[in-house]
Amino acid sequence: MADTQKNPLLSTEGLPQFSAVENEHIITALEQVIEQTLSQLEELESSLTPTWEGLIEPLEKLDIPFEYAWQPVNHLLNVKNSDALREKHQAILPKIVELGLRISQSPAIYEGLKALRASEGWDTLDAGQQRVIDLKLRAAKHAGVGLSGDEKQRFAEISRELSQLSTTFSNNVLDATKAFELIITDPTHTEGWPTSLRHVSAHSYAQQEEGRTPDPDKGPWRITLDYPSFVPFMQHSRQRGQREQVYRAFVTRASSGEKDNAGLIDQILALRAEKAALLGFPNYAALSLDSKMADSVEDVEQMTNELKAASKAFARQEHNDLEAFAKERGHNESLMHWDIAFWSERLREHLFDFTDEQLRPYFPLDRVINGLFGLCTRLFGVSFELIEDESSSWHADVQFYKVMDESGAHIASFYLDPYSRPAEKRGGAWMDKCLDRRWLNGELRTPVVHLCCNGTPPAGDTPSLMSFREVETLFHEFGHGLQGMLTTVDYTDVAGINGVEWDAVEIASQFMENWCYHKPTLMGMTAHYQTGEQLPDDLFQKLIAA
Repeated sequence: MADTQKNPLLSTEGLPQFSAVENEHIITALEQVIEQTLSQLEELESSLTPTWEGLIEPLEKLDIPFEYAWQPVNHLLNVKNSDALREKHQAILPKIVELGLRISQSPAIYEGLKALRASEGWDTLDAGQQRVIDLKLRAAKHAGVGLSGDEKQRFAEISRELSQLSTTFSNNVLDATKAFELIITDPTHTEGWPTSLRHVSAHSYAQQEEGRTPDPDKGPWRITLDYPSFVPFMQHSRQRGQREQVYRAFVTRASSGEKDNAGLIDQILALRAEKAALLGFPNYAALSLDSKMADSVEDVEQMTNELKAASKAFARQEHNDLEAFAKERGHNESLMHWDIAFWSERLREHLFDFTDEQLRPYFPLDRVINGLFGLCTRLFGVSFELIEDESSSWHADVQFYKVMDESGAHIASFYLDPYSRPAEKRGGAWMDKCLDRRWLNGELRTPVVHLCCNGTPPAGDTPSLMSFREVETLFHEFGHGLQGMLTTVDYTDVAGINGVEWDAVEIASQFMENWCYHKPTLMGMTAHYQTGEQLPDDLFQKLIAA
């Protein structure tokens, strides 16, 4: 058993010490946190007063140990996954779910919230405080606070099962992704590949054999299902049979054998339907929308049908045009799914006379980051400082930055985990909170967020050269990050992305992403990694046209 005095998950100040977390710390820390929280909850239930200071502030304090003990474990499961970590996570997860239900279903807390909502003091609260209370009341209802007896017990069982199934589902996808590889040894099979794909795949192969030197020209080359490998391979491989093999592996991940998610999907759907019924909703979609901006399932279906009606004819015409283009160039079969990316790339090259490979050298990661920071300085008056000696991160590639306002005051921080690591890191890109903005003992604790991408990693002496899509993705996630970091709200439950409806949370990210098509911004973050030259104007015009 880990020494609790040296357990990094039991700290409640400073940054989480990700690099110091060992698997044996997890159960010890969380069992202690759960026990302490239950004790504090019982004390609150017996002595609460229906005021902001007498109810909401004590509830917020219950969250703090979980920020340092549970959120880091969940984060490591996404970025540094391992069998041992999964085992500990799954072992403690039922107790975490049980505690969450215990708090959310507390009759004393719920009655206190209702009393506060109906009290004369309600009108003295500001809009943020009122929003916090309304959200807590709704969350309690969604957690089954109104249930009793067998229904309450069944609701708890469903909640535990759904948490376990969701974790297992994600682990199965990660396992299936890292289990596949296509080793290519014939140089003729790499004809048409961009230089970046040769480098990435040769280094990927060499990493499997200790001491091996990668050879981008002679191979071997290793193709995997992580995006920096999968996407350019599907766009540029002239070997149709290999494209089909890789595509089928990608879309059938976790669909067979011990890692088959099909049964999990059926279970999740059934449990969600049962959960919704227990709470009095006609279906799970209605339950989901109860905490979103869309008014009803019918409104969502109407919007979807309108989009379908407006776009279907154009999509069909584009597909026909692509099929005709491919046929003119010797592709005499119907276009299959594994042909679309390849021929779409050829059509783009034909129409707009440029390739992704021409763009990459102008988008080294460091230059793009500097351009992104410059834009944020112009828009929001903030500046950024890379902290070189930050040793608490979970991987050597992770960068840690502080964010300052115009006066130089430190207002936020973020971790940037930029590269793909298919053996341990889940796919996609995401922003997540690390530490929320909150007041602690009269002092403001500034927010800290995670920004995680799966971009093209450096290969030997070649730095990370980003595709334009990777540039867009970085700007997109940084938009989420800015919403988390630049918040001025003092109530944790509605600060940053907290309390934002999930069908509205993409606004900030889309806003930032659109700057990638703003010429001064885009040109200002380009510099050829070898010559330092800016992106040529004709390439910019072609990019916009495409």
